[in-house]
Amino acid sequence: MDSKVQDGIEPTKGDDERRASTASVAKIIQNAKAATDKEQRMSLWEGIKTYPKAVGWSLLISTCIAMEGYDISLVNNFYAFSQFNRKYGELTADGTYQVPARWQAGLSNGAAVGEIIGLFLNGWASERFGYRYTLITCLILITAFTAIFFTAPNVQALLAAEILAGVPWGVFQTLTITYASEVCPVALRGYLTTYVNFCWGLGQLIGIGVIRSMINRDDEWAYRIPYSLQWMWPAPLLLGIALAPESPWWLVRKGKIQQAKKALLRLTSVREESDFNADETIAMMVHTTALEEKITKGASYFDCFKGVDLRRTEIVCMVWAMQNLSGNSFSNYSTYFLEQAGLDASKAYSFAMGQYGINMAGVFGAWFLMSMGFGRRTLYLAGLCGLCVMLLVMGFLGLVPEAHRDQASLATGSMMIIWALVYQLSVGTVAYSLVAEISTRRLQIKTVVLGRNLYNVVGIICGVFTPYMLNPTAWDWGNYTGFFWGGICFLCIIYTYFRVPEPRGRTFAELDLLFERKVSARKFATTHVDVFDETLESQVVDNYNAQRVMAVNETPHADEKQATHSTQPA
Repeated sequence: MDSKVQDGIEPTKGDDERRASTASVAKIIQNAKAATDKEQRMSLWEGIKTYPKAVGWSLLISTCIAMEGYDISLVNNFYAFSQFNRKYGELTADGTYQVPARWQAGLSNGAAVGEIIGLFLNGWASERFGYRYTLITCLILITAFTAIFFTAPNVQALLAAEILAGVPWGVFQTLTITYASEVCPVALRGYLTTYVNFCWGLGQLIGIGVIRSMINRDDEWAYRIPYSLQWMWPAPLLLGIALAPESPWWLVRKGKIQQAKKALLRLTSVREESDFNADETIAMMVHTTALEEKITKGASYFDCFKGVDLRRTEIVCMVWAMQNLSGNSFSNYSTYFLEQAGLDASKAYSFAMGQYGINMAGVFGAWFLMSMGFGRRTLYLAGLCGLCVMLLVMGFLGLVPEAHRDQASLATGSMMIIWALVYQLSVGTVAYSLVAEISTRRLQIKTVVLGRNLYNVVGIICGVFTPYMLNPTAWDWGNYTGFFWGGICFLCIIYTYFRVPEPRGRTFAELDLLFERKVSARKFATTHVDVFDETLESQVVDNYNAQRVMAVNETPHADEKQATHSTQPA
């Protein structure tokens, strides 16, 4: 009995409100705990059966990243097209046309400059306007910018098109990963966030195929047709994204609880034998958001560098950067490198094509390893060790005597193929899952933006130095370049061992507490935390309570109608 009643004092209205609030928070925790337990018990197959629509929408939206892979494969291969060089190049002393080196560097890095701008804009726009509207706007922009590619009268206009198109590409780089991580349960998160890497390879492979089909054309359409085919992407994606549900996590953060529930029901397909409950899952989102508001006070870029979020930002940035630092920027010049190693052009191109195929197949291999129980940290760390060894082997192949140069060059090409396979089975694919899971929900977009921008900056720096390492008229390191990248990769191994944690099987709330309690990266997988011990006082809880009361008042028997097996509205 209330102590005031025992003392003969009539409880006030404020006392009633406090008791009601306490009871409501207890109900949120009860529902959130039930949803968390169900998610952690959910198998991969159960996740697919319960969230089939979430899988479909995630796959669709992730396809946006294929546009960037397609364009990147175009620009670096057009320099071999005589038609392209006649249009955008300059007459050289030997009577041929070539795009000057300064413009090649500008065109190759122009998109990266635009992506840096787009990434920072995305950190603000997507959190303010929502994921769907941000993606739709970017698809409209890319449709307009493709017209500049198609009609560019000179190389300056082409550079402007690369920079402008880079802005929406920068948005796609992070928003696709974030959407995938928020619409899927824990059991599916690792697979659907890494699917983005498959889409990247898909775009590159389509681009290479289009370019090869244009080789025999002797007119301006040899490069105009590939550019015009960029228009094939936006229309179906616009239609699909217009029909897609918004992220329920974003809606909860905005206090739109009922809309979040409707979005969640559009992502699921509840069956009679399923124990899925939409109200419990929304309560879990409310609980996690309230917990993050307690731990992380703000939601600006500056907040990414404060308190426990500084550690999370650092890890996300390094996970992205280590993709380039582990030798990826070196492998981007695989054809040129293999020619310098002694292979003729046709064999070098064949090896490079094999590498593109592995880039896509490796994603499915990584999925298989994850389904076998291997964690993200384990795959990332083991992958770095394998990459380091192979880079050093390629370096030692440079010591082979000239008499056996042909055999050494073939061995180098084979090592490049194996390197690509190991990279895609680990670092290249798993990074997408790590960056999506390690960042907090409130700051995820901004944290991933900062990480991807560091990736772009490191990529630009590596793109400047790598040609000097390989060019016989410059530093002419040849195979010895493997020693340099092998040494850098070894430093990445040390960092990963001490700093990168294991997020596999953890809910977002559990990860928040593990970081808040400063648990060592090596102990993340074994440390037990109870996220329901924490007290909750948050605006999002108040919004949840208010909207729940409103829904009950509008439908007096709503609670009776809401059975355990929630059904999807028409």
